[in-house]
Amino acid sequence: MANSKQKNMTLQQRKYQQLQQKHEIKRPVLKNCIKAFFVGGIICVVGQAISYFYIYFFDFTEQSVGNPTVATMVFLSMLLTGFGIYDRLGQFAGAGSAVPVTGFGNAVISACIEHRTEGFVLGVGGNMFKLAGSVVLFGVFSAFVVALIKTLLVMWGVL
Repeated sequence: MANSKQKNMTLQQRKYQQLQQKHEIKRPVLKNCIKAFFVGGIICVVGQAISYFYIYFFDFTEQSVGNPTVATMVFLSMLLTGFGIYDRLGQFAGAGSAVPVTGFGNAVISACIEHRTEGFVLGVGGNMFKLAGSVVLFGVFSAFVVALIKTLLVMWGVL
């Protein structure tokens, strides 16, 4: 805490601050980082295996294999969320399971599961992108801006 804030505290507030620091649970930051790193890495290895599967069995190229791989990974995370497995993985790994694209599928399906009692239209449909809507909006808007810039650069003869 900054010294200026500590000077303005009363004796009782300082004692409470010391008591709070004494009973505060210490977080195992290094352990959490290691778990997140390995779980995120395992998710990426599974994604790479799926890419190789599509390249080997369906004759995709390295340039065209990205879309079916991402779709498969999102589908698998949605399926695992529906069975409650991905939530336990998220509790164990933290950001290691939320950062890859599988976290997007988890966010969409979690909102659907939470609001399914309200019906399919108002509950599931209305809340499907509650958590992930900002990600979709940002992605669409970013794609629009990049396409607009590229179009202007092509029109001006720069590209």
